[in-house]
Amino acid sequence: MKNYTALTTFILVGLTNDPNLQILLFIFLFLTYLLSVVGNMIIIILTLVDPHLKTPMYFFLRNFSILEVSFTTVCIPRFLYTLASRDNTVTYNACATQLFFYVILNVTEFFLLTAMCYDRYVAICKPLHYTTIMNNMVCIKLLIGCYMIALIIVIPPFSLGFELEFYDSNIIDHFDCDAAPILKINCSDTEFLERFFLVLTVLMLIFTLVCVIMSYTYIIRTILRFPSDQQRTKAFSTCSSHIIVVSITYGTCIFICIKPHAKEAVAMNKVVSVLTTSIAPIMNPFIYTLRNKQVVQAFKDMIKRVASYFKKLK
Repeated sequence: MKNYTALTTFILVGLTNDPNLQILLFIFLFLTYLLSVVGNMIIIILTLVDPHLKTPMYFFLRNFSILEVSFTTVCIPRFLYTLASRDNTVTYNACATQLFFYVILNVTEFFLLTAMCYDRYVAICKPLHYTTIMNNMVCIKLLIGCYMIALIIVIPPFSLGFELEFYDSNIIDHFDCDAAPILKINCSDTEFLERFFLVLTVLMLIFTLVCVIMSYTYIIRTILRFPSDQQRTKAFSTCSSHIIVVSITYGTCIFICIKPHAKEAVAMNKVVSVLTTSIAPIMNPFIYTLRNKQVVQAFKDMIKRVASYFKKLK
């Protein structure tokens, strides 16, 4: 992004030029964004106020919800503004900022899921030492480590991106500032940058995926040794929500990585981006709440307290 003075704005193509489809898309994205924020905020509030949810598991769940709210907020509101105002221009600085936070939060999600996996490993495989190993300081260090590693991974290739020189065209074939369409409109040699970023991405995926697989291998082996079916069912239920979220996250990422880089893949990339930035953040709070009796009970207790408070006001 070297031509800073020559190129000050980008034009986002969006998803469709049909006004009717744009209205439907606006309604869809607005509702999904609203549900995502409300659902994740409920989890954040519950894990902060309910004394039964003051454990490392819910500490990571709360921070995962914060990450999801931040991730979808980086992407969706800007696109909603574009659909509502029909202003599809975005400044260079705004585009670079959006891309930076989009990638940082996306990378952090993988490491945070790995930390949550480690928490489940300690809880099931080392239950007697769980409170000692997963104390507050360890949880905070793991959380900070997730963000720090993400910064270490993202900053080098992102800083190289500022050396790119662009063509006269400033049209980005996407609804957000995504890396792939931005690289297509530059006139620099991006082979090294693309390979560098690909290597970092593959190493990150392999490292986190190996950690997840190893953790759940030990977890499943430990659960199968439990003497009663009730113990095994309870242990599996504490991990099932995390397994579903991990499967969705890695499945989506692998799909994006292996899809063909042909012209028709651009439309597919847009669709996948919409799903990952709107649908996935909604699914996560519902997966954790509907499959977790403690969270459901905490939500019911909060509703009762709110109802009783309003009764007193009357």
